[in-house]
Amino acid sequence: MQASRRTALLGIAATALAACSGGPAPSRPVATPDPMLRPVPEPGFDAWLAGFRDRAQARGIAPGTLSRALRGAGYLPGVIERDRNQTEFTRTLEDYLAIAASDERIATGRQMLRQHATLLAAIERQHGVEPHVVTAVWGLESRYGARRGDIPVVSALATLAYDGRRGAFFESQLLAALRILENGDTTPGRMVGSWAGAMGHTQFIPTSYEAYAVDFDGDGRRDIWAEDPADALASAAAYLARFGWRRGRPWGIEVRLPDSFDRGLAGRGRTRAVAEWAARGVRDMDGRAVPDHGAASILLPAGADGPAFMIFSNFGVIARYNNAESYVIGVGHLSDRLRGGPPVRGRFPPDANGLTLADRKSLQQGLTDAGFDTGGVDGVIGPGTRSAIESYQRRMGLPVTGEPSRNLLARLR
Repeated sequence: MQASRRTALLGIAATALAACSGGPAPSRPVATPDPMLRPVPEPGFDAWLAGFRDRAQARGIAPGTLSRALRGAGYLPGVIERDRNQTEFTRTLEDYLAIAASDERIATGRQMLRQHATLLAAIERQHGVEPHVVTAVWGLESRYGARRGDIPVVSALATLAYDGRRGAFFESQLLAALRILENGDTTPGRMVGSWAGAMGHTQFIPTSYEAYAVDFDGDGRRDIWAEDPADALASAAAYLARFGWRRGRPWGIEVRLPDSFDRGLAGRGRTRAVAEWAARGVRDMDGRAVPDHGAASILLPAGADGPAFMIFSNFGVIARYNNAESYVIGVGHLSDRLRGGPPVRGRFPPDANGLTLADRKSLQQGLTDAGFDTGGVDGVIGPGTRSAIESYQRRMGLPVTGEPSRNLLARLR
């Protein structure tokens, strides 16, 4: 997932969480149930595909590969809709971590560490990336393989290339997907993934797959789609190693800042020696000096009143996978929790509605107890909670806003 291309696709950092929203792992790719993601007749698409076939053949794709890959390709209007309507995710870091490092995700991740201990140890020996780190990437990208995507990648990429908004980018991804098929790593029927073409357990886009995927099990195919996650997990490790992962070094450490600390010194680009931060009074959460893990920056992702982190070079390596700050902290924090680390200890400020995470959980519980299902009590105000609030407000004769508030919380207590 080369950073620029990964960023271009990843509305998918947020989709990393959307993809991680529960459900059992499918035993095999299944047809998407979403009618908007079924192919529909589109003469313009058919004409574009004919022209693309000629361009692809001129770029060296064999006619047989094109026939197999494009035979079932169709126009997917739902893919265009998703691309055009990517929500600008505004979740706070607190909400993001509540999902990324939920009790369920931690418990499942620890189970996966045990279940795949031999495989992960072998991957660490070859690529130098620790099991808990690889597993955390797996957890955020596809909920440990449960949400790998079931949309035909060739159709999705062809639709996006035809649409033209980022046509050159998606045509390059489609050509890469065809080269993958020509290489024999998978078949058109098994090449499924997200609406934007991210594939497998660790959600590689085709060009990143070409550059970094590995055949770890030695069967002659780099099979990131298989139920066996060996190739996918090793590919994620190979990717991190390629960009300089330093084994045995943390991504970051939660720290305490003295009251006198100049918050203007914080930021990913403001790097200093650990000793310089120590001289300014920065300590770990137990008041001890932070070990010297190399040049470091101070990050205040929730603002001056929220938790603080001292981040090191491995933070930047995770950022090559996905440059969204919350994603990097999510992977790092989940990896720490998987090996027994504590929750974030610094306090997060109240949200824009004046509610803390505990308040939001209490509100969800109150709605649930009153018979309005929020879809869970996690403190994250998502569509389920907003729908429950609307239903409650309608029942009580209140203005229907779907918005949480302290007044609503007081009514529910």
